Amino acid sequence: MNRRSALLAAATAPGAFALAGCAAPPPDLTSAAEQVRASEIAFAASMGARDFNAFASWIADDATFVNGGKPLRGKPAVLMHWERFFRGPAAPFLWKPEIIEVLASGNLAYSEGPVSLPDGRVVSRYVSTWRREPAGGWRVVLDNGFDACDCSNNGKKN
Repeated sequence: MNRRSALLAAATAPGAFALAGCAAPPPDLTSAAEQVRASEIAFAASMGARDFNAFASWIADDATFVNGGKPLRGKPAVLMHWERFFRGPAAPFLWKPEIIEVLASGNLAYSEGPVSLPDGRVVSRYVSTWRREPAGGWRVVLDNGFDACDCSNNGKKN
């Protein structure tokens, strides 16, 4: 039997296509969202703990932080800019997730929430995109922030 005949025989054997119809189960989006929430909380906690190495561990090598319209491309550029926020004994600001959404594929997620000063005043909001890494953990790949609006002040920025 030549190779072509053997492949044809194998493909037409009973049950040959049974495995072909098996697909991976859909991702558990609730679990993925909780993983991203926990990751975002730990990422933010690294700022409060003044742990720059922990902060760096949450950022993907190919991350882009928008930085007021002047993108910081790649982890080294992001870390060079953010290192200044870790110089003092107290965090200059903190953030926390309020909204977490995960793409149906389970591989990308969105996180959004307030950024506050140490006195608790909310001064901006952040938005981050998280990517599930091959090993299963989550890393920030895109990040941006925008000023919070004090709507009691007729929509003017704080």
